[in-house]
Amino acid sequence: MHAMQHENEVRFARLAQRTAFQAGRPWAFASATGLVLAWIISGPIFGFSDTWQLVMNTVSSVVTFLMVFLIQNAQNRDSAALQLKLDELIRATNSRKDVIGIEEKPEPELKSKQKELQSDGTH
Repeated sequence: MHAMQHENEVRFARLAQRTAFQAGRPWAFASATGLVLAWIISGPIFGFSDTWQLVMNTVSSVVTFLMVFLIQNAQNRDSAALQLKLDELIRATNSRKDVIGIEEKPEPELKSKQKELQSDGTH
């Protein structure tokens, strides 16, 4: 069961990453713009009815709802990878090792470390 769960997570991560990437492409924006224009142009045909408005509201709500989760997943993954890279750079240099993994610390500890680093003129 564990292997299947891992496989599903990998599939979802790939789907989320591809979807987030494609959503940011010019063709995606052009397609969305075309859809909105088609909806506006069809307004007089449908008499700007409540159903006409409801179709666009429903489609945009559903797409937005799903995209939030897919984009958040891709962003979480990218952020984690970036943190790992930064941590590795800190380990490889003569930098302060106490900031490795600091993104997981509670907010008060982050603020305290920020003040400490700002008052330290060497870094």
